[in-house]
Amino acid sequence: MAPLLLAALGWIGLHLLVAGPLRPGLVDRLGEWRFRQMFAVASALLLLALILSYRAAPFVPIWSPPQWAYVWAHLCMVPAFVLLALSLTDSPTGVLAGSRAFEPRGVFRITRHPMLNAFALWALAHIPANGDAATLVLAGAILLTALNGMASIDRKRAAAIGEAWTVFAAQTSRLPFVAIAQGRNRLALGEISWGRVVLGLVFYLAALGLHGVVGPALL
Repeated sequence: MAPLLLAALGWIGLHLLVAGPLRPGLVDRLGEWRFRQMFAVASALLLLALILSYRAAPFVPIWSPPQWAYVWAHLCMVPAFVLLALSLTDSPTGVLAGSRAFEPRGVFRITRHPMLNAFALWALAHIPANGDAATLVLAGAILLTALNGMASIDRKRAAAIGEAWTVFAAQTSRLPFVAIAQGRNRLALGEISWGRVVLGLVFYLAALGLHGVVGPALL
C-alpha cells in the first residue's frame, strides 16, 4: 500500500502545489511551454505509477459495496465517457486557449469543465462500488485533483482574460447542468457533436471489455 500512497501524494502535490502556488516561479525559470511539457510528462509518469501501484496493492476491505453501487457506477460512467469525448474540442479552459474569449456553445453550455467532470464522475463511480482502501486512495486522489482543477483553471483564466472570462463564467457552470437549471444558459442539443457522443459510448463499451486489465473483469 505504501507505493500507492506515495504515488497518490505525488499526484496530489503535482496538481495542487506545482500547478498552484509554485507555478508562477517555475514558469519564470523554465518558460511557459517548457513548464507545460515537463508538467505533462510528470503527470503521465505519476498516473502510470498510480495505476501500477494500485494493481499491486493488497485488497483491504473497508465496507461491503451495496447492490445499488454497481448500478450507480454505470450511471456515472456512461456520462463520464460521453463528457470525455465531448471535451476533445477547442476548449475555453484548455492550455491552448490563450487570451481568447469564448461563447459557451455545445457541451460548454452544460459545463465549462467537461474533462475534469469526467474524471470526477469516474472517481464517484468507483468509490462506493469497490469499498476497499486502495480504490479509496486512487479515486480520492483523482476526485480531489479534478475538483481543485476546476477552481484553479477558473482563477487562471480570470487572470488571463479578465472581463471576458467573467462574462463566460456567468453563463456556464463548473458542475454539469447547474447554469442551465439556474436559467443562466439553455440546453442546445443541436450544438452537440453526436459523433463524439457515439465515440464516448464506444469508449464506455471498450472500458467494460478491458476492465480486467486494471480491476475485476466486468464482462
